[in-house]
Amino acid sequence: MTATVINTTETRDERHVTVFVDRCAGCQECVIRCPAGALSMEPVTWTAIANDAACVGCRQCERTCPFSAIVVEGPLAVSERFDPPLHQPVELRGNVDETRRGYDTWEEAIAEANRCLACPDPTCMRGCPAHNDIPQFVAAVRDHDLERAHAILRRTTVIPDICSRVCNQSAQCEGACTWSLAGGVPVAVGRLERFIADHAAVPAPAIATASEPLSVGIIGSGPAGIGAAWDLIEAGATVTVYEKDDTAGGLPIWGMPDFTLPDEVASRPWRQLTEAGVDLRLNTPIPAESIDQLLTIHDAVVVAHGAGVPIRLPVPGADLAGVVDATMFLKGAKAAMMPGGDAAALRAELGIGSQRGARVLVLGAGNTAMDVARMARRLGLEATCVDWLDERFALARPDELAEARHEGVEVRFLRTLTALEGDGRVARAQLAHTVQPDRAKQPTVLKTTPDVLDVDLVVMAMGYRLDGTFKEALPTLPIKKRHVGMAHGKWTASGILKNPASAYNHHSPVGALALDREVGLWAAALPQRERVWVAGDALTGPATVVEAMAQGRRAARSILDAHPARPDRGADFRADHETRVLIAYASAGGTTAALSQTIADGLGIAGARVTLKPVDQVGAKELAAADVLVLGTWVEGLVLAKVRPAKAMREWLAKVPNLGGKPVATFCTFGVNPRGAGDELRDRVIAAGGVVVTSEVFGPHDRGEDARLHPTKPEAFANRIAARVLTRVAAVVA
Repeated sequence: MTATVINTTETRDERHVTVFVDRCAGCQECVIRCPAGALSMEPVTWTAIANDAACVGCRQCERTCPFSAIVVEGPLAVSERFDPPLHQPVELRGNVDETRRGYDTWEEAIAEANRCLACPDPTCMRGCPAHNDIPQFVAAVRDHDLERAHAILRRTTVIPDICSRVCNQSAQCEGACTWSLAGGVPVAVGRLERFIADHAAVPAPAIATASEPLSVGIIGSGPAGIGAAWDLIEAGATVTVYEKDDTAGGLPIWGMPDFTLPDEVASRPWRQLTEAGVDLRLNTPIPAESIDQLLTIHDAVVVAHGAGVPIRLPVPGADLAGVVDATMFLKGAKAAMMPGGDAAALRAELGIGSQRGARVLVLGAGNTAMDVARMARRLGLEATCVDWLDERFALARPDELAEARHEGVEVRFLRTLTALEGDGRVARAQLAHTVQPDRAKQPTVLKTTPDVLDVDLVVMAMGYRLDGTFKEALPTLPIKKRHVGMAHGKWTASGILKNPASAYNHHSPVGALALDREVGLWAAALPQRERVWVAGDALTGPATVVEAMAQGRRAARSILDAHPARPDRGADFRADHETRVLIAYASAGGTTAALSQTIADGLGIAGARVTLKPVDQVGAKELAAADVLVLGTWVEGLVLAKVRPAKAMREWLAKVPNLGGKPVATFCTFGVNPRGAGDELRDRVIAAGGVVVTSEVFGPHDRGEDARLHPTKPEAFANRIAARVLTRVAAVVA
């Protein structure tokens, strides 16, 4: 059938919108989300009608239409983006001045701010791991109001000066900008955020007027620790941070050179946090086996140690002299480049002395590798980076890769190290060729003649991994940062999943990446064991600075909401905190739902604050806001074949974030014979990380014709939950 094309206006310019009315369902998704007011509804047929003259070509309507009823043709109506030129020193050697500039004048900032469409459903916010309100802070810049801009940013980030410099905006906010999703050049979100932080000081933590009687210990002072400490100290909690190094700040301090992130900027959060009252204890490593000890002196613990163990490639010759890791190189190079530092001593320590033309081979081509290679150039070395990925799927920021090449770094993609050779000290590297046709597939090593490269130093800079000693204390970590199942309707409706970023942003799959990050963000709100929250690298494995900070803040807010207490605090400490019970049920004919209501009534009488929801409406947000979980399901299947918990409950438990030892009560309703359904439900809860404190099955004789009128066994079950669960979390139960 050929689609009927109507609802186009007489006015034509460079852009043209076509509406296929036989596909249009009148849902108004396009009208609501059009940032230019170019769409409306035709009052007779109630289908979309477009005004070409008002259209800016952003294609938001195309991406959000659930029926593919709209096509937009023509160029984007947006001015060119202005990116200040790099600040490249005449003499690179020994110069660590910041190379990437921000906007210097209001005129530059406002010209860029004017490119923002202020989309009604901003995809840039979904692409930002912290969900900064980008259209609002951009509007504040447009209004010359930096105080309001900082107030808007403060809702979601406490390190805008750091994030604006080190975030990979191409795979986050800028990649998700509507201009980028339409194939164009995005708004310079990072530079506008930096303009705010550069031209008005980032506000310090607001000191709480009343103290919150919570004591929280934080392991690690990196971005996740900063985020957690900030929200906790602002709420009036007592915060102690344990840092194994002699300087606070984590990777941004020791692993990022000044030409990327000046020390003055990187150290700003801890200057403010210690002045606000955070007890920062440097040179204080906390081994995994000491978490239980911390729980005796703190009401809650946030595990926020970074992934600081360098990855080393196990190839022949890896143990030769002259093969070092990125941590050793970056720490040494940073110290050597500081005022009073000794670059000659570092070169001697690395075994390259004063020889001219010494070459360093850097394994990897991510952001850490770029920092290593660019720092090597400032030490007077020749630098070559190799990575087995295709350049189309490079892990480094596109601008950072370009800057490294501009500074003389040779970058060879589709190469991988297979062996190092030398007589006691590394002298040569064998580099095999690889091929990678698709981003989702691992590269394949080709059986061709390898390249041979003469080298004087090798730095392994493929990234970092977690300290494995924490695995015993937190065996379910790190979690897989991978979204499973259908995306929530608000994500699909926004259009962020429809298109990848533009070529300007290396075609990053920004929607999929953003959804994956949500898994870590919500897992940070759930304790991984009783009174223990985890954030940042410790939770998901290596994460970005902004992800870690956002997860730290999410963990802190969950702690403040849960109000945990160490055993010696007593019931009085929690007397003003109602125990929060979430009842999630799967119900077909309404029996399980009615029984859930009966149990909810009983728990309410016992003094709990109860939330009752169908299981398909329960996400990580609802789980994080509950002290206790009650799961109810009907039993489906045939008695002679297989009976089990309802499919909706099984699927929910398969994708739920780890429950981290949360107390769970379970029940099943059945019509004929439940067989092992109750046991299966219990086992699935245990596999999901819950602690089953009581379990029951209810048949017709237990419920009566109306479970609400005959609450016999349901009432007893509610009492058992009250006795076993509510007392577990120190509530006073009637």
